[in-house]
Amino acid sequence: MCSTPKIGLALGGGVVRGFAHLGVLEVLEAEGLQIDFVGGTSVGSIMGYCYAAGMEIGHMKEMAEELGWWKLARPIVPRQAFISFDLLEEYLIRTLGDLHFEDLARPLVIMATDVQTGESVPLTSGRVAPAVCASCSVPGFVQPKLVNGRYLVDGGISCNVPIDPVRGLGADYVIGVDIFEQGEHKRLGPLGVGITALEIMVRRSGNGLSHAECIIKPNLQHATYVNFNKRHELMNHGRTAAQASLPEIRAELAALA
Repeated sequence: MCSTPKIGLALGGGVVRGFAHLGVLEVLEAEGLQIDFVGGTSVGSIMGYCYAAGMEIGHMKEMAEELGWWKLARPIVPRQAFISFDLLEEYLIRTLGDLHFEDLARPLVIMATDVQTGESVPLTSGRVAPAVCASCSVPGFVQPKLVNGRYLVDGGISCNVPIDPVRGLGADYVIGVDIFEQGEHKRLGPLGVGITALEIMVRRSGNGLSHAECIIKPNLQHATYVNFNKRHELMNHGRTAAQASLPEIRAELAALA
């Protein structure tokens, strides 16, 4: 039994579907839940960083309105990848400052993957903006990020919903947010089957979904991964899923208290 259970929030990867995280955060804040620890992978690392830095949900929603690929990515000579996320790093520094993990209002862990060894790499110290860029860098499309002497890429390859890393920060009760629900891509024929298989592999990477006390899973089976114009629809999916999970969260936290 734990008199004051520490709550962790693990925000999964899913590209533009990450706007659903804002809807989830809005509901959890309105419920009065005190989130003590935060973890994020890929787009979840962006949302997790803003939240862990103390940015208010209203400000995060304002930031979401101005985001687009043109603000985050720039084309590069295609040696290792087609684009770099240097613009994303610059944007985060302009918006939040060049913060270190130690500066944050809440402890944060960001997940990346070592592209040379395949290891899952939890980042909890040093500068945050480069760690976020590393966590978002889909290999083959986005240039790997050199962090602490390692070439790092998207954390979704090795740990898409970082339940255990958040528990490692000290959480007693971890809420995971899964935005990588696989869909059926029948119109694409054999390619569609391959895309579905890839979605399943990424979604289950790191085995985090089986370790959370609660998984909030917005209905995103047919949602976009790339269209920023769907931000409001995605936020609504997050709100709906979080509202549906509140009775479970309330009951389980009461049992821990």
